[in-house]
Amino acid sequence: MSELYIRVAEDESEEPMEIPSEDDGTVLLSTVAAQFPGACGLRYRNPESQCMRGVRLVEGVLHAPESDWGNLVYVVNYPKDNKRKMEEMDAASAVKIKRGSQKTSDLIVLGLPWKTSEQDLKDYFATFGEVIMVQVKRDAKTGNSKGFGFVRFTEYETQTKVVSQRHMIDGRWCDCKLPNSKAGPDEPMRSRKIFVGRCTEDMTTDELRQFFMQYGEVTDVFIPKPFRAFSFVTFADDQVAQALCGEDLIIKGVSVHISNAEPKHNNTVQQLFSNFPGGSASWAAMFDRSQYQFPSSHV
Repeated sequence: MSELYIRVAEDESEEPMEIPSEDDGTVLLSTVAAQFPGACGLRYRNPESQCMRGVRLVEGVLHAPESDWGNLVYVVNYPKDNKRKMEEMDAASAVKIKRGSQKTSDLIVLGLPWKTSEQDLKDYFATFGEVIMVQVKRDAKTGNSKGFGFVRFTEYETQTKVVSQRHMIDGRWCDCKLPNSKAGPDEPMRSRKIFVGRCTEDMTTDELRQFFMQYGEVTDVFIPKPFRAFSFVTFADDQVAQALCGEDLIIKGVSVHISNAEPKHNNTVQQLFSNFPGGSASWAAMFDRSQYQFPSSHV
């Protein structure tokens, strides 16, 4: 018998696919399963009774009804509820993958008023969505707020919305953002110091301290003498410093740029000042002294 093809579809309403038969006119179940994974048999609608009939299956071989496949469309059989379960599993996996790639993170809330409590923070952010965690960072000895905290939401969409805008909390504008980086448990503490570039000569240490205190507790402000158009600000918490790195802030009407104050090696320092008048060496040396050898009044 010459090779022929039978028409097979996953559902009666779908367009059928032609499946090749064997030389003896039978069709291997494995051939069907190759195109319809999980198939365990075939069925067809009887033209006379309009009832569904099953195709005889013997040891993995499907036999044509009444020795002739005819021009009927055969529908794939799956194990009971198998198709539905597979679809549900696929859908669940897709949701799981989506959620896995969009996990929420701890957001740092900068510029908190000193009086703001964890309950205040939770009440405010609960208006955006379900809150998993809130925390106001406090001094271990005094218990006073350090001026910043953390919040985490259940839904990634809520997190995205919160990060995209500023927040008025207890009468003060606050910023909510992802910390720039996270150190692992075995990594050393990140720098608490930031480099403030593009400063003007009329900016004083007190003014800089007052400005940066809105983001967190400030422990030191240093402006090199003679004036070099930059300064250093040190926070009590390294996470506040890292969260500000890369930002452009307005101080006294001037845009200043914030970056990390701790170079990894001397080459980084030299590159930082390579475009300054007088060459990089003397400027880099001054930078190192201002960074690592503060006068006693600034330590």
